[in-house]
Amino acid sequence: MNQAIASSATAEQDVRSMYADGHRDVRPGEIAIGVIIGRTSEFFDFFVYAIASVLVFPQVVFPYLDRVTGTLWSFALFPLAFIARPIGTQIFMAIDRKHGRGTKLTIALFLLGTSTVSLAFLPTYGQIGHASAVVLALLRIGQGLALGGAWDGLASLLALNAPEGKRGWYAMVPQLGAPLGLLVASGLFAFFHGLLPPADFLYWGWRYPFFVAFALNVVALFARLRIVVTPEYTQLFKTRELTPSPVGATIKSQWSNIVIGAFAPLASFALFHMVTVFPLSWINLFTREDPTRFLLIEMVGALFGLGAIVVSGMLADRIGRRSLLGYTAAGIAVFGFVAPLLLNGGDKGELAFMIVGFVLLGLSFGQSSGAVTSNFPKGARYTGAALTSDLAWLFGAGFAPLAALLLADTFGLVAAGLYLLSGAVGTLVALGLNKELARRLD
Repeated sequence: MNQAIASSATAEQDVRSMYADGHRDVRPGEIAIGVIIGRTSEFFDFFVYAIASVLVFPQVVFPYLDRVTGTLWSFALFPLAFIARPIGTQIFMAIDRKHGRGTKLTIALFLLGTSTVSLAFLPTYGQIGHASAVVLALLRIGQGLALGGAWDGLASLLALNAPEGKRGWYAMVPQLGAPLGLLVASGLFAFFHGLLPPADFLYWGWRYPFFVAFALNVVALFARLRIVVTPEYTQLFKTRELTPSPVGATIKSQWSNIVIGAFAPLASFALFHMVTVFPLSWINLFTREDPTRFLLIEMVGALFGLGAIVVSGMLADRIGRRSLLGYTAAGIAVFGFVAPLLLNGGDKGELAFMIVGFVLLGLSFGQSSGAVTSNFPKGARYTGAALTSDLAWLFGAGFAPLAALLLADTFGLVAAGLYLLSGAVGTLVALGLNKELARRLD
């Protein structure tokens, strides 16, 4: 750990010297660029694992099981990262308080990059037996710990520096990283899966996207460090009270805000995996369609989602973020009823499923960070927003692929649609119960 801290301090000094060009004004646009690069890198890491959990791990880690059971076991390892995130938040908040934001961020992103690129060297079941699943689980936990530490406060800083009447617009900026990360990850897997014979893809082709992840993390590290370590931004973090508070004390004083904040975006977080990971597993397991083709359809959906996120910023500034979250939650509830028909409706139905799903996701997910950020007083905003984000992902998204596939396999696609409905109900209840949250979001 001491060696890692020393190495991170060196990296931080290098960044300081690169950008020691005198006083620089604090510009929201510059924060936005750093946020987008950072989030794109994190979501790329997330999606390469998610796609591999459908197309690769059931066959190379659980080949002794039937296809459905192997995928279910692969999905059972999926939430380990979300369970580990709050633990990572606590560990890295302590590092932040003792050694600074730059050191924390450097160690977290190197852990994230190392855990992700190590998956490229994952031994198969044929090589080491059941230990392959153990290694996969440990690397997944490493990703989760690192994601907990990768919280840099830039999204909160961006929201606090948003011009009057533009809070919704700036709240959507961090969320652009999700469709961008999905586009790159899906494109890489579609290329290798479509180009290579199945044996070659399972032997070596699937490993290349994980190598790319490490390179993206290095770029993201320097893009974020050049912001968080400069004197102007360091002072701004302090004046905005975006400094780490003890996790235990924050939970004790802000537990109600944390719980409400975690459930407010539940609909969008549940939908997140229902239009990305789950449909790919359904197509791969229960149809004769080529997964490569469906990955290309997902890329089309991601483009619609990207546009919808941008639109969400404009709508939120016009009608209020709480109202937009409520309307989209209702839309997601309706979508939960029609989604099974669309996904099981052939080529046109699948395309409609992805486009409608991603539009709803973009409109709701585009403002989910606004719900998380705005629910805390300044003194608890930095740590509280991190914990709320961790719990929202855990409750809303962590178990979604496993639950949806298990329900669909047991009771049919309609049951998976009901899972979406439960997320929508959670959001509507959270928004309706918390009047203070409603006041702050509007």
